Amino acid sequence: MAHILIVDDDPSILELLTMYLEKSEFSVVSAQTGPDCLKAIENRRPDLVLLDIMLPGMDGYEVCQAIRQRHGIPVIFISARDDDADPIIGLEMGADDYITKPFNPREVLARARAVLRRASQGPEPGNETVVHGDFEIDPATRDVRVHGELVPLTPREFDIVLLIARRPRIVFSRQQIMQQVWGYDEDYGDYRTVDTHVKRARQKLKEAGMEQCVIETVWGTGYRFVCVAQPQ
Repeated sequence: MAHILIVDDDPSILELLTMYLEKSEFSVVSAQTGPDCLKAIENRRPDLVLLDIMLPGMDGYEVCQAIRQRHGIPVIFISARDDDADPIIGLEMGADDYITKPFNPREVLARARAVLRRASQGPEPGNETVVHGDFEIDPATRDVRVHGELVPLTPREFDIVLLIARRPRIVFSRQQIMQQVWGYDEDYGDYRTVDTHVKRARQKLKEAGMEQCVIETVWGTGYRFVCVAQPQ
């Protein structure tokens, strides 16, 4: 039975999500503030945190940062905000997904199951290191290197880059990436999440000096990993 921590200062939201998740056979605890969330994590490490952004005092972004400094627990942001900047900030903090209020509890359940399924998976088959010129990605250690230097990708950024780097020049649609990286069986994903992760991963690889390979946007379709031949 997976253990989920819900963090929200709205008692009605806590009651709704607790009832829905417990009916789906999850173990659920709740907190209404950031400090209480961190205490709950230390007392009994959850498998997933559903985290509101607009918390009193210590907001959700700060809480997520604190979680990331100590744990690799998956985090899904749930917020009333509907600003394009919010998902970007949340994903930069290391969140695994983002849901905007008002939400359908079935959507929360589907996303929670997908994130938990992904987090519990063992090493993927085919753990051989992928090398393209000055770029190297190791599925076993989850290390990405450019010119031998580590590139600090988030877990989902890593998964996307690994997916497309394994099959260079093959175009992956945003829906395919959402299904294979997040594991969504239903169309509950926000494709802006994919775009944000790709944008961030592309920028980090560029800043690391990756020259021979690029993550290319195929307009109206998706993304692909393209490499040029090494000079002789």
